[in-house]
Amino acid sequence: MSYLSGGFRRIGGACVVLAVCASAAATDSGSIMIWGDGYSGTCFVPPLNQGFTSFSAGYEHCLGLKLSGSIVAWGGNDYGQLDVPEPNADFIAVSAGDGHCLALKADTSIVAWGENEDGQCDLPDPNTGFVAIEAGYYYSLGLRSDTSIEAWGYNGYGVCDVPEPNTDFVTFACGGSHALGVKSDGSVVVWGDNQHGQCDVPEPNSDFVSVAAGYYHCYGIKTDGTIVAWGWNNYGQCDLPDPPTGFLAISSGGWFGMGLKSDGSVVVWGDIGDDQDQVFEPNSDYTAIDGGSGFCLGMKALFPMGACCLGGGCVVIAESDCIAAGGTYMGNDTNCDDITCPESCPADFTGVDGSPDGAVDVQDLLLLLAYWGPCP
Repeated sequence: MSYLSGGFRRIGGACVVLAVCASAAATDSGSIMIWGDGYSGTCFVPPLNQGFTSFSAGYEHCLGLKLSGSIVAWGGNDYGQLDVPEPNADFIAVSAGDGHCLALKADTSIVAWGENEDGQCDLPDPNTGFVAIEAGYYYSLGLRSDTSIEAWGYNGYGVCDVPEPNTDFVTFACGGSHALGVKSDGSVVVWGDNQHGQCDVPEPNSDFVSVAAGYYHCYGIKTDGTIVAWGWNNYGQCDLPDPPTGFLAISSGGWFGMGLKSDGSVVVWGDIGDDQDQVFEPNSDYTAIDGGSGFCLGMKALFPMGACCLGGGCVVIAESDCIAAGGTYMGNDTNCDDITCPESCPADFTGVDGSPDGAVDVQDLLLLLAYWGPCP
């Protein structure tokens, strides 16, 4: 997001998008867009909001992974969810749960912090050989390189009892008190709480490539881009968009679903009482999504931004915007708090190209003489 003329306003607890000056581009990283419930500060990504490679939405907190391998955390901090353990480096994946967080290091070990009342932060031994992580409500899952799933934390309804054979998993997801995983043959296995049929995968149970889960419902995407939904439908979270095709990714909040379409747009359905369906405009060029308790995250690839010394002050904008406004660009990923702008020269009105040229010369004198006399 560009901070030139945009941002969020909190109205009745919801994040409402104001005007935003941003441009989409093909880059290796992006900026995070947020909409929906913002009661715990989930709507306000710390600056600079760029250089993210992935993110995760928790109950009322968020995690963002930077291209540098560091983690940025924001939102509620009741259990220390924002206190990323040091060294904050070499991370390759993040996952936010109800009140705890998981992060995967490049050396295949897991780091956990936040709420630990049910042992959701007590990591398995050996803590190595992991390739994916998922923080659930009060439990955690980790996928090992041998394709088995490790589960720990609160084991209500047997959510930590991964069904045998515990092998050949390629991805997984955490629901309220149920979990599901996709096998290498495209089938889905679900275990844990089944009060609302969330463990009853619709037939044919095949050709799945990814899954997502809410409190009591599940989603799966097939190889042809169609979404399948099952479980509790009290808020219409299983009433899929028509047609339920052309999707690249799926995610779920507590009582709602959201899907990323092949055209880069985002669709939200189910419980939208916190304006979760008010997708950050323009609804295009999204590359990733995730749903929190009552809010949504989306990633867009944007031009890099940095500090721009302009008119005796400093703003964080794209380099092209800075130069066009006659400012001095201090470099990508620089912040106004970290740089010192050069002193301005008030008599340097203009150069031959119409912008200040760093010298007081005849061009400035001619401009002054042209406007000599009483002001209109």
